[in-house]
Amino acid sequence: MQKPYIQTFLQTKFNAYTMAALFLVVAVLLGISIGTVYIPIQDVIQIIGAHVFPFFSSQHIETNYINIVMNIRLPRVVLAGLVGASLAIAGAAFQGLLRNPLADPYTLGVSSGASVGAVLTIFFHLSIPFLHTFTLPVMSILFSIFTIFIVLAFAKRVERSMRVETIILTGIIFSSFLGATLSLMIALTGEELRQIISWLLGSVSMRGWTYITLILPFFIIGSIVLLVNGHELNAMSFGEERAHHLGVNVQTRKLTVLIAGSILTGAAVAVSGTIGFVGLVIPHLTRLLWGPDHRHLLPLSILTGSGFLILADLLARTIIAPTELPIGVITSLIGAPVFAIILLKRKSERSV
Repeated sequence: MQKPYIQTFLQTKFNAYTMAALFLVVAVLLGISIGTVYIPIQDVIQIIGAHVFPFFSSQHIETNYINIVMNIRLPRVVLAGLVGASLAIAGAAFQGLLRNPLADPYTLGVSSGASVGAVLTIFFHLSIPFLHTFTLPVMSILFSIFTIFIVLAFAKRVERSMRVETIILTGIIFSSFLGATLSLMIALTGEELRQIISWLLGSVSMRGWTYITLILPFFIIGSIVLLVNGHELNAMSFGEERAHHLGVNVQTRKLTVLIAGSILTGAAVAVSGTIGFVGLVIPHLTRLLWGPDHRHLLPLSILTGSGFLILADLLARTIIAPTELPIGVITSLIGAPVFAIILLKRKSERSV
């Protein structure tokens, strides 16, 4: 009797992954194809295929097209995809851990903390021995981890029960404070730091393959840790006491999720600047479409978050071409109304 139900469930999840993967593939092809120079999608496929499979050929394609795809647009699209995926899965994990759809790296202050670490590294030309170029993401990650623990400690001091709303409000307070600190540094330091303003608004422009190597190891580590904890996040989403009765080591798992989410956020901010609302919007929409099971919500958030930021970057560089908007402006224009809708929805649910 259970076989039809199991088959239907698997088929539904198969459809979910198929749709999410198709969305990502379409976003990648559009992101590479569209620009000041339009490159036909079939040429894009052949150019990339020729660098991956020996049976593909790109000899008949213009050299200019090949250079644009492989050296400019493909690394930009891949970087945008990795950043979007990192922020989306971190946001999904934070929301599950704190049992609140308003939680994400941006509202918890993690992104702002990572920005402070990255800006200090860039401005003072810091370089940790043996890390060299990886000093930037490492410093960003350390500051993001430090920030989330400061937020939690302050929230506990304000209210011992540490209600989720208190944690989020504390995160917003620290995010505003750290943002003001960065603005003050920019205002007082002069032209050198003012150039970082555009970076702080969020961008993946002209980053190249070097920045992909900076984020990729941290993305792999952070994502694997969170994916492994999908079952535990399901348990903790019903409350810590119930999770404890189900055999979950709540404190250890909570620490693991917070650190993994901070690693993903810090690495993303290090290579692209502060990009808000991706970790809020994507997990929320993914949950509405395909359910709250974190065993599937986390990987689906990776796929949809990646495709979303690729399309947001495409919109940022084409909407008023040849001028480029910071990608953070586009995500904020989309995310702020969604944030307001979630707030109104939660208020209406409480009043019922």
